[in-house]
Amino acid sequence: MTEAARETRTLFQQAYLVNDLGEAAARWSALFGAGPFFAARHHQTDDFSYRGKPIEADVSYAFGYLGDTMIQFIAQHDEQPSIYRDMYARGQEGFHHVAYLVRDFAGERQRLLDMGWDLACELYADGVNAAYFDTRAATGGFTEIHGDPPHILGMFGLWKRAHDRRDPDGPALIEYEQWQAPTGDAALYYQSVPMMPSTA
Repeated sequence: MTEAARETRTLFQQAYLVNDLGEAAARWSALFGAGPFFAARHHQTDDFSYRGKPIEADVSYAFGYLGDTMIQFIAQHDEQPSIYRDMYARGQEGFHHVAYLVRDFAGERQRLLDMGWDLACELYADGVNAAYFDTRAATGGFTEIHGDPPHILGMFGLWKRAHDRRDPDGPALIEYEQWQAPTGDAALYYQSVPMMPSTA
């Protein structure tokens, strides 16, 4: 057995197809204290393949945390073939996939292919690779592998920090234009304080 086969994979994300990102965020906030969730509407990729063809559906995402687990909501706005329509028709909602982070993306991609799992979708966006394997026979959903470059981990850290400092009376969903302000984290979760006077 190879070292890669012996290695434990730690799931960091659960993802759900939903009809409305805001409604899903509000439900999870009220029920579990999840979030806040950060929305990216009509997300675009640099490179995309669905079952070997360049077919990209129109989707929006929202990401937030519940404890140490990232929760992702996905809303598909059209009827293009996709890994989401593989499981749900328009109007249906439910669990879709789990995900784990990988350092050696190409190696892990090949490991899953060698195990016989179908590569249903892969993409490159925001400076990182992701691939979705059709593992419904094992998990009841898809499995995503996701690269772990520092800039992506930093973004995840922002979302986790927002959850750790969650205001129960604050918004359940924050739109992209708000959380991508030029000052980054400072815009929403860090307030500058006056410099202390010098004691020298």
